[in-house]
Amino acid sequence: MSSELINALETIQKEKNIPKEEILKVIENSLVSAYKKHVGKNVNVEAKVDPESGAMAACVVKKVVEKVENPMLEITPQDARKYLKGAKAGDEVRIELDTDDFARIAAQTAKQVIVQKIKESERDSLYEEMKDKIGEMINGSIYKIANKNIIVDLGRTEAILPVSEQVSKEVFTVGQHIRALIIKAEKNTKGPNIVLSRTHPDLVKVLFELEVPEIYEKVVEIVNIVREPGLRTKIAVVSHNPKVDPVGACVGVKGARIRPIIDELRGEKIDLVAYSDDPIKYITAALSPAKPLSVSIINLEEKQAEVIIADDMLSLAIGKAGHNVRLAARLTGWHIDVKSEEQKKQEKENSAAQVSSALEKLEGISDKVITLLTQAGFTDINKLAELNPEDLTTLPGIGEKTAEKIIEAAKAALEKESEIASQDMSSQDDDQTGNEVETENEAGQEENEEEFSGGQEEATKE
Repeated sequence: MSSELINALETIQKEKNIPKEEILKVIENSLVSAYKKHVGKNVNVEAKVDPESGAMAACVVKKVVEKVENPMLEITPQDARKYLKGAKAGDEVRIELDTDDFARIAAQTAKQVIVQKIKESERDSLYEEMKDKIGEMINGSIYKIANKNIIVDLGRTEAILPVSEQVSKEVFTVGQHIRALIIKAEKNTKGPNIVLSRTHPDLVKVLFELEVPEIYEKVVEIVNIVREPGLRTKIAVVSHNPKVDPVGACVGVKGARIRPIIDELRGEKIDLVAYSDDPIKYITAALSPAKPLSVSIINLEEKQAEVIIADDMLSLAIGKAGHNVRLAARLTGWHIDVKSEEQKKQEKENSAAQVSSALEKLEGISDKVITLLTQAGFTDINKLAELNPEDLTTLPGIGEKTAEKIIEAAKAALEKESEIASQDMSSQDDDQTGNEVETENEAGQEENEEEFSGGQEEATKE
């Protein structure tokens, strides 16, 4: 029996990855528990199983005292010398027990504990395995669908694909094969709780790593990936080898590499973008399939850019519900303002009209000179008033006298605006004062009415 026990423990250790010492400890504890059930809990018992032979031994431990108060824990020196020669007060003696009397109960207890231990170990082992696979893609078959949540059979365990991680236009049935990304693994009393996703951008990344050897070998790197599941994905790629075209490597000959990925994503559109440190080139590529006429940097620090698109390509650049330009902005990290040629032309005309209207306030200045100032960028009256004549004489057709006249006209225009503003303020003050006087008159009138009403009441009483 002892040799069979050791062989069984070694088998469990190999197959279930549970250390033999750990199970021996469980058996020892079971022996102690079984004996205590026979004689009571208030007894000090030790049990030992030989790890080599499997032989079981148990003993009761008692303390040697002159006067015994608790026979379960104490023993007199005279009785103790039967088990330990020369025993004296303060020593401990160990009295061997016959394990045959309670070994059967101990074996049953140990069996239950070992079975439970094996289950716990398998759950822990499976959890550790799945935890290390977060971010990886798995294959499984759909076991059942409950409240639109898909339960996937992974073989050794199950996983859930919740509604929030499903692509709305994808439809699956029970028994169907499915591929998904592991995004979460949590411990549970019944086993690891594994959550899958079909919407995560990394799903597309893993698919490209499987289909494109250059990505797997790090020759081509995915810099960024953004996705609107079911609609479109944009991927920025860069090559670390000048001889390898990153976009061409991902597409493959006649689309041989990208086609299986599109099929797996149920026809979702994929735009491959060559990454560039030049924001203009990067934004231009990111707006694919639209081709911008021009890209202008409006604010470098805040990353704001303006893109001009041909009138007939505006809807293509923006995309359905704005998803194309929105994905381009997320991919590049820039705020992209897309305008058609007609919109930009209208803006310029409105801006020119506003500038012309502002400069028309300069009295005595001809339209020809106003045009020259506008073309040269001198459109702000405040700045014109602060200039020196030398600043304007560099313009063709403007001499020193004309320059002085322009500056004086700008100053006069500002003074006139200041006077108008002061008059408006004064008018507002007068209106407010009039309102206060009117309020006072109304208050006086109310007091007179109250006095008159009171007099009438007194006269009525008399």
